[in-house]
Amino acid sequence: MNAIVHSRSKSEVWLAAVLLTLGFWLSASLLLDAVIVPCLSAAGMMAEAGFASTGYLIFGLFNHVELLCAAFVLVGTLVLTSDCLDRSQAKGAIALSLAMLAVVLLCTFVLTPQMSGLALALNQFATPAPMSSSLLLLHGVYWGLEGVKLLAGTALLLWHYRSLRAAA
Repeated sequence: MNAIVHSRSKSEVWLAAVLLTLGFWLSASLLLDAVIVPCLSAAGMMAEAGFASTGYLIFGLFNHVELLCAAFVLVGTLVLTSDCLDRSQAKGAIALSLAMLAVVLLCTFVLTPQMSGLALALNQFATPAPMSSSLLLLHGVYWGLEGVKLLAGTALLLWHYRSLRAAA
């Protein structure tokens, strides 16, 4: 009797896993962006000469965790939308998942290396220079992409939560 598996229970497991992954991912992003980075900035650590390599390590590791989360959310969304009757909502959820993956790919492989490279102090004996205009521009792009990721993630979280409520 236990060998019989219903498709509804499989979709509920996928839904719960996607909701947990989205919750972890969005809360970790908010923790990093709204707590850790401002604390480091207020402590003056961002003005230190060695912060570029530390920042690259922190954000590089976090970006790779985000890649795993984005891939899992995309796969889970594809699985969950395969049985969805409303095709426009399904396409919207897939588009949001793809947008989140694109943001993470840009941050991981373009923005983080560029920002770290621009901030890297090549002369350890020189006084730290203030942020260049190109680095400030990249910071603006990063915060814009983070906003897109958080909005898309919240919309996707709400869509999956409504699916969970409708299934109950």
